[in-house]
Amino acid sequence: MASPYRKLGVIREGKVPADRRVALTPDQCRQVLAQHPHLDLVVQRSPDRAFTDQEYVDAGITLVDDLQDRDLLLGIKEVPIDRLIEGKSYLFFSHTIKEQPHNKKLMLAVVDKGITLMDHELLTNEHGERVLAFGYWAGVVGAYNAFRAWQLLHGGPELKPAHACHDLEELETYLHAYPLPHDLRIVLTGGGRVGKGAMGVLERAGVARIGPAQFLHEEHAGPVYTVLGSGDLYERTDGAPFDKAAFHNDPSGHRSRFAAYAQRAQVYIACHFYDPRGPMILTQADLQHPLCSLKVVADISCDIGGPIDSTLRASTIADPIYGYDPATGSEVPAGQPGSIAVMAVDNLPCELPRDASGAFGNDLVARVLPSLIGNDEQGMIERATIVKAGQLSARFEHLRRYATA
Repeated sequence: MASPYRKLGVIREGKVPADRRVALTPDQCRQVLAQHPHLDLVVQRSPDRAFTDQEYVDAGITLVDDLQDRDLLLGIKEVPIDRLIEGKSYLFFSHTIKEQPHNKKLMLAVVDKGITLMDHELLTNEHGERVLAFGYWAGVVGAYNAFRAWQLLHGGPELKPAHACHDLEELETYLHAYPLPHDLRIVLTGGGRVGKGAMGVLERAGVARIGPAQFLHEEHAGPVYTVLGSGDLYERTDGAPFDKAAFHNDPSGHRSRFAAYAQRAQVYIACHFYDPRGPMILTQADLQHPLCSLKVVADISCDIGGPIDSTLRASTIADPIYGYDPATGSEVPAGQPGSIAVMAVDNLPCELPRDASGAFGNDLVARVLPSLIGNDEQGMIERATIVKAGQLSARFEHLRRYATA
């Protein structure tokens, strides 16, 4: 079945505080129109996004205030309820599929207004792998913020906040100018998109990667880091050999092996995916141990009440670091003697909106748009459609109670 979408609109983000990211950059809009001349693409004016209205004008893109004539509206974050247009189709991160309480009213409004809702998070290829995500940029900014936390504790040249940098290139000028301690040791959990973003920052900062066994048992000249996979991080409680497939199917019956790394590293960067059925990774008891050497915990995963006891709450872009007192398990001012500096910002990609938007838009154009405006032969768009014209899609019938008053 051919796509009904010919008139596309890039919306003005409406969440507060403002999210400066955008689904398509000016150059990407120009690319879309060049590759698909039958499309009609406009961009809603915005005073907040990282790409100015003038940049879109310079790229030859039409700016509008009213999107009533559009078939499909593209955004990033949840659209405020009072901005939803009846009967339209939307593609954005809705944060509704886990029945998130704070977005129940959004879901009710989508159904009530006869809207078709597609979600970026649900766009997958034929192997079930996500094709759009901002995780890499969360890793980039989170690792940079780990160095900012270190700088707060130990001084040295200023590391300008990521959100105050124009882009990654400017951020890295500050990173490269910062003198890292010769004996700095960093441990990282998780090797997916988030982990790869963090690893890239560490590599560009001159931190060498070594294996977990080397990290625990050898000394090295210069700053080093190691990455722990699930087999390095967990073991079975019954003493049987670790089985990665079985662990990812059901992580219960396992325990963490992280304590040994917490006694060798000064910085921990958490990039893992957490299953609530799984074991704790870093407990208060681990942090209280007299041999614990951790000074910074950069929890990019930011699972409140999850596997890291020092993550008491999410921090903010404006105030990203707080102190954790291992003795009491309570929050204290950042930098207080005896405390651990915790970075737990939960919307890190917003800090580098130009770079994050560019990478996201490239994937949207190359991997999603052909199915979105074509025949959707692989069912990508169908799988990502939560609500169609005000009716829950068959695969989301489990949201029935959530989507009704």
